Amino acid sequence: MAVYSYKAMDPKGRVVFGQLDAVNVIDLEMRLKRMDLDFINGEPLSRKTWVFGAGIPRRELINFCFHLEQLVRAGVPILEALTDLRDSTVQPRFREIVASMIENIEGGRTLSQSMGEHSKAFDQVFVSLVRAGEDTGRLPEVLKNLSESLKWEDELASHTKKLIIYPVIVGAIVLVVTAFMMIYLVPQMASFFQMSGHELPPQTVLLIGVSKVFVNYWVLLLAVPVALAVAVRIMVQTNPLARYRFDALKLALPVVGPILRKIILARFAGVLAMMYSSGIALIDAVRATGDIAGNAVIREGLRRAAQLMSEGQNVTMAFESTGLFPRLVLRMLRVGQATAALDTALANVSYFYNRDVREAIEKLQAVIEPALTLVLGMLLLWVMLSVLGPVYDIISRLKF
Repeated sequence: MAVYSYKAMDPKGRVVFGQLDAVNVIDLEMRLKRMDLDFINGEPLSRKTWVFGAGIPRRELINFCFHLEQLVRAGVPILEALTDLRDSTVQPRFREIVASMIENIEGGRTLSQSMGEHSKAFDQVFVSLVRAGEDTGRLPEVLKNLSESLKWEDELASHTKKLIIYPVIVGAIVLVVTAFMMIYLVPQMASFFQMSGHELPPQTVLLIGVSKVFVNYWVLLLAVPVALAVAVRIMVQTNPLARYRFDALKLALPVVGPILRKIILARFAGVLAMMYSSGIALIDAVRATGDIAGNAVIREGLRRAAQLMSEGQNVTMAFESTGLFPRLVLRMLRVGQATAALDTALANVSYFYNRDVREAIEKLQAVIEPALTLVLGMLLLWVMLSVLGPVYDIISRLKF
């Protein structure tokens, strides 16, 4: 089945564009007809074009889970619920995915099987949870848990963006001010100092030297960081060992590393609690959640824990062997295992890490703003002392 870009017209007479799976142009026209769209023209796309930009916004997935949960809980059949969602979805790509899911279900597949064909929108954990919900008859509860998990991820991403915005703005200001002073202002002052013939203080000599580096090598100062970032990205994506070391370096960073570790483990514990309470075997759940870690070091630790569990070791000892969890969390797991309430213990672990993440981000945000302001102030103070000191000295000598 190929991917086609199409041009069609909706019932209100508006022209719409999009992409859709189809066997051929005739099949594309039939699929668009079932979406209440009149086919105008279409052509196949390369697979590379299709994969690029195929991700679905998290907000769309939240709305999808919430509305589907409400409709299924009210007793609406899956096909009718998906049809309503398709007609109310604004995002073109997700609308096409829902339409494709409807066709698959009409062809005899289950909801989880139809989701599994769209791995860019629904990851392995999402599909596994929906399949468990279908098997146990708890699909509304699973969809509600997925919606809550996605909301937490969206809230965390929002906090992270707020944390990054101020440093980015201040950093941009520092770069612009520094570039202006080093490339334009300082060279003019350096010419004035050379004409005066007076001996310059060390800080002014250092400032002029830095300015010469900016003036003569500004291309390298721009190109080298970009080239280095691209090289590291390519190496990390192509070399598993480089990816492992890079992920280990991220976790070892002084301030960001512990926060990143807590974010990953909070998501892991929350998703594992959902999967276990949905009826998925614990070993299978640990293996599946290891893939969503997003960090090779933690993924390897969870894989090792799943291997130990498959060999007969209990959950607490297996998790303790990873070296990822503190003793308080291990104690929670031990109590949960002893009381046959492991899902509750995992939910408590997720809450424990969520609270720590929020507190750590708030503390970091409270510290980083004055710290960056101080850095900018010290930079400006250095330039002012280096420039105004010699100028004042020259003017003083001229008076006598």
